Amino acid sequence: MCTGSCSKFVAIPLCVLAPLSIICNIVLFFPGLETKYAANNSEEMPLLTEEVKYMGGLIGGGIMVLIPAIHIHLTSAKNCCANRCGMFLSIGFAAVGVLGAVYSLSVAALGLSNGPTCLWGNGENPLQWGAPFAGGNGSYLANKEMWDWCIEPKNVVEFNVGLFSTLLVAACLELILCLIQMVNGLFGCICGTCGKE
Repeated sequence: MCTGSCSKFVAIPLCVLAPLSIICNIVLFFPGLETKYAANNSEEMPLLTEEVKYMGGLIGGGIMVLIPAIHIHLTSAKNCCANRCGMFLSIGFAAVGVLGAVYSLSVAALGLSNGPTCLWGNGENPLQWGAPFAGGNGSYLANKEMWDWCIEPKNVVEFNVGLFSTLLVAACLELILCLIQMVNGLFGCICGTCGKE
């Protein structure tokens, strides 16, 4: 496969995955699809899951991948960056994408492991705001009966698991695609982009 065609193969999925990561991260700020938790969140009374505030999907899987995706796509165009210099630059841009994907992956994995912040009680403890599953190494994921501990926001465990899982999968795909582009960029820098063929 021509290195320019490979760049297009890499860039198009990245241009879809980056906005998906941004949207997932933004939605995580509104558990139960309500704004009151984000509006009333404070250091003294945290109502949002801590990992949401790290913005792994917005910064890492989003912006740090979207900018390289645009340049990588330009290396597949016939008239813009489809040359050895453009392919060389795509290696650096893809490396930035790798860092962003790793950051998003780490935050998403941590978010899944610690679980959501919610108003919770399990019969042994009085109702309180906190992260009831933190420190449990994600053991709550296999025991859906524990999900009933979270009372408010409604269905927050399913909400967090769904969105953090989506971020995790998106970050894994972004990481693989950016690594492919680093290798592709190296071949394009050495061998050319097949732009004249």
